[in-house]
Amino acid sequence: MNDVLILGEVKEGSLDMKTLELLGAGKKLASDLGAGLSIVLMGDALSTAAEQAASYGPDRVYKLEHPLLKGFNADLWLASLEQACKKINPKIFLMGHSFIGMELGPRLACRLNTRLTTDCIDLSIDPEDGILLRTKPVSGGNAISVFKCPGDPQLATVRGKVFTPVEPADGNGEIVDIVPEIDESMIRVESMEIVKEEVVALDKADVVVSGGAGLGEEDGFEMLDGLAKALSKSFGSVMIGCSRVAVDKGWISSDHQVGLTGTIISPDIYVAVGISGAIQHLVGMVNSKKIIAINNDPGCNMFKVADYGVVEDFEEIIPALIKKLEESS
Repeated sequence: MNDVLILGEVKEGSLDMKTLELLGAGKKLASDLGAGLSIVLMGDALSTAAEQAASYGPDRVYKLEHPLLKGFNADLWLASLEQACKKINPKIFLMGHSFIGMELGPRLACRLNTRLTTDCIDLSIDPEDGILLRTKPVSGGNAISVFKCPGDPQLATVRGKVFTPVEPADGNGEIVDIVPEIDESMIRVESMEIVKEEVVALDKADVVVSGGAGLGEEDGFEMLDGLAKALSKSFGSVMIGCSRVAVDKGWISSDHQVGLTGTIISPDIYVAVGISGAIQHLVGMVNSKKIIAINNDPGCNMFKVADYGVVEDFEEIIPALIKKLEESS
């Protein structure tokens, strides 16, 4: 076959948003290739998720269902996925750059004797030979490169929030059952304990207030936190973000970082305070619905992408904004 295949992820019985983004990317690639689009789901109770996936218009939904696939075990999922790929024989296979994708991708590439490109932020088809062109940040996010690798399947993991999620389609795809041949003897690594890590999920925020080098010192984030609290009374989930410089200076933890080497986001409102607007940062937030820039440098790049710009010292503007928001709430 010559399909574009997507590895779907199911959370609490429904497709994860990253899967819908992958389907959006896969749909375009399949159209450019003149190929079909399929999705593979893995787990032990997939009927509802498979029907949901079929409603988004792939040609086929491959359902790898087995009691041993309940929960994520890398050894069993890898063996099942290897078997499925040999049956399906896809031209391109895409995974999310998530924990599952990062765990399975390298090992699957080795087993299928192909090459993997991780953390892609753009994908396209070379019109001359139909090979997948994979764009990703390199050199610590200081440059962006395009990779072209021989071998089938063309394998890549894709960063979240870089493709538009697919919309439901008029027709439903065919659901195909594949029963993997697995048993407990294949398990080499056993999880002793799963510890939930508390991280800042910037990509889930409605509003992100970010600070950069222009804050001058760590205390500047205390003022941004006050603005975030004032905004949260009217705009739902509001989180604090930052540029890479703020992380490098030790002012705030790396899970707050927006950009190529941080998180790519598209909130309803993005407030950039004291951020110059280096390309690595702009790539991470330029798809925000509304961008507000506050900076005392009128020539900074952030003003070029902002919907609203304020050329003023943030220490003068932020308290005034907080006061106005509190008066109107």
